[in-house]
Amino acid sequence: MRVVSLLPSATELLAFVGASDLLVGVSHECDHPAGVEKFPKLTRPPIDHHSMTSAEIDAAIGKHLSETGSLYWLDAELLEELQPDLILTQGLCDVCAVSLKVVQESVSDLSTKPRVLSMNPTTLDEVLACAIEVSDAVGRGAQARENVVALRERLARVEEAVAGLPRPRIGAIEWLDPPFSAGHWVPEMVRLAGGEEIFAEEGEPSARLSWEEVFSAAPEALVLMPCGFDTARALQEARALPGLEGWSDVPAVRSGRVWAVDANSYFSRPAPRLVEGVEILARLLHPEAFPDVPSSGGAARLTVPVAR
Repeated sequence: MRVVSLLPSATELLAFVGASDLLVGVSHECDHPAGVEKFPKLTRPPIDHHSMTSAEIDAAIGKHLSETGSLYWLDAELLEELQPDLILTQGLCDVCAVSLKVVQESVSDLSTKPRVLSMNPTTLDEVLACAIEVSDAVGRGAQARENVVALRERLARVEEAVAGLPRPRIGAIEWLDPPFSAGHWVPEMVRLAGGEEIFAEEGEPSARLSWEEVFSAAPEALVLMPCGFDTARALQEARALPGLEGWSDVPAVRSGRVWAVDANSYFSRPAPRLVEGVEILARLLHPEAFPDVPSSGGAARLTVPVAR
């Protein structure tokens, strides 16, 4: 079987079920596990986000989507050349990957007719179900089911460790300028890690906020997880926050419980590493429950002086 993955989470799912050997092409953003960068890239973005601020990225994305309807370009000629049997994609978010409509239009013009598997999970359970769905599609179902059981056991151990502890009110922020709540599976991750997410409901999409709304809600902890950014880039963007009016009055700021995390690896993508994201959150919120495990993995405390 020949498989093309048009989103990073699908590439991770293939590796999780032991089927990376079937890959013949990936998206430009596929970077995990190591080695996937060697495959032909089928997509290309219209903007270079590495040289832009969060506000500039947000404006450029909105403008491009309104003008073209799709944020990414798909190489139809390369797709024809690769002749995949299966294409893994999604229809949940046009910002996260090439739109499903573009994929379907490109497939309709191919000389072969590969199966298109579109995955649209909004909860952790659905993410794990996608792992089974992908594994069944490539004939690796037995291994996937064993691996999913192991992930569920890890989640159960976290829940057990934080059971009965105080549940701080958490503000998980998916974008910083403008601010967005972190929706879909993130509120569930916060709950499993022993917190209470205050800006989004489980399974619901993220929503635009204002920093005034964030500050007035008085979160006891802030977890900054800009979609697609690693910890270093999140910290870079967060350095402007202490200059905002009201920042120094937020309980999370006063208690030093503001963290930037590696959203690209552990929070943004609907893939198995979300379980590690739950473990990271639990160690941040309840370090006393994990005395033998470092709490800093995948996260960094925001140490910029509080503006007065």
